[in-house]
Amino acid sequence: MPNTPTLATLADDLECGRTSARKLVDECLAKIADASGEGARAFVHVDAEAAIEAAEAMDRLREVKAAPSRFAGIPVSIKDLFDIRGQVTRAGSRALDDSPPAEADAPAVARLRRAGFVVIGRTNMTEFAYSGIGINPHYGTPKGAWNRKAGHVPGGSSSGAAVSVADGMAHGGLGTDTGGSCRIPAAYNGIVGFKPTQRRVPLDGAVPLSFTLDSIGPLARSVACCAALDAVLANESFVSLQPRPIKGMRLAVPTTVALDDLDEAVAKAFERALETLSRRGALIERIEVPEFLDVGVMIAKGGFVAAESYAWHRYLIAAKGNVYDPRVSMRIMRGESLSAADYVDLVGARKSLVARAAVRLAPYDAVVMPTTANTPPRIADLADDKDFARENLRSLRNCTLINMIDGCAISLPAHREGEVPVGLMLAAAGGSDRRIFELAAGMEGAIRG
Repeated sequence: MPNTPTLATLADDLECGRTSARKLVDECLAKIADASGEGARAFVHVDAEAAIEAAEAMDRLREVKAAPSRFAGIPVSIKDLFDIRGQVTRAGSRALDDSPPAEADAPAVARLRRAGFVVIGRTNMTEFAYSGIGINPHYGTPKGAWNRKAGHVPGGSSSGAAVSVADGMAHGGLGTDTGGSCRIPAAYNGIVGFKPTQRRVPLDGAVPLSFTLDSIGPLARSVACCAALDAVLANESFVSLQPRPIKGMRLAVPTTVALDDLDEAVAKAFERALETLSRRGALIERIEVPEFLDVGVMIAKGGFVAAESYAWHRYLIAAKGNVYDPRVSMRIMRGESLSAADYVDLVGARKSLVARAAVRLAPYDAVVMPTTANTPPRIADLADDKDFARENLRSLRNCTLINMIDGCAISLPAHREGEVPVGLMLAAAGGSDRRIFELAAGMEGAIRG
């Protein structure tokens, strides 16, 4: 995003004394509190006092050359799915209001704190993370960054996380991604969202949607920002990101499923980005990926998400189903009709899918496709359940393909200034995270030209 601070520029400013952690936190808190902004809907809880105390502690540590990392003191937001010590984790719902406060931070939160990041607050989300749209009837729906007067959806399920970053209420967001919940809101708000290889970041301390597909990832303003946050979340050493030259990149465009039923603006921005990459020397091949056809069959009855969410929710929904968003509870209840045999079949089918997709994609550095088939719909246009279901599926479809093959992926803004936001997704088989970051860093400045 042009003319907006990145983690690197903020770290430099902190190191050189051009700003302080306290100042950064005060600025974020002011934006959250601005009645004309989206703070009241993007956040479900803001712990201003604790954030100020943490910021002042980081400033003192920096003064004596003891800051835990160069990013110490930078405010980040935490999706309401994660445990934060002393706070109730509601997962965007009212059904967990009477839950006890968490006794410990989730590992992902603890790792951010250990690096010195300041937790500014808990962000709003789709209830129990079960939608790619981002509407929440309990806490309100934050309007996406695009054409705010018209009221477009923020994308889900990490809706508040994306809006917090896009609006400068935080400088990074912690999200989750089961079928696109980091990448979709990133695409809809013109920022960057990353879904790591699932096994790299522990899922403990986060309310599950699907333990088979859930991943924990960052939302931020640049590829390098996401790479830095990802290293912290995965407990890996931070290594400066080296962008790959576009010339010689081997990119595959899947013609199976991923290009179906695209909004005109999505198709236009995507093809323009491909032309730019090709002109600069990328080797782009359009290929069939028949494995993607299997995904629709596997999720037809609700798939892993319905089965595993029902297993987690079945007692809670029996007791408090009346307070759930009906659009969420209806999808969870699909899991009730899935048998053990159905689930065993799913596990076997996915194991085969992951292996076959890895072979199919091995000759390429990455596959490239639109992050979502649609541009962000208007909130007012989704009052009808059929319209909501259609657009929700269009938002989730391409991202879900990557979760199902156990891959890693990043969404980059591909639109020009003033255009409706469109995300371009780079993805590869699991374990290719570093390569995806290098490729994305190499092209992020070019594809919006």
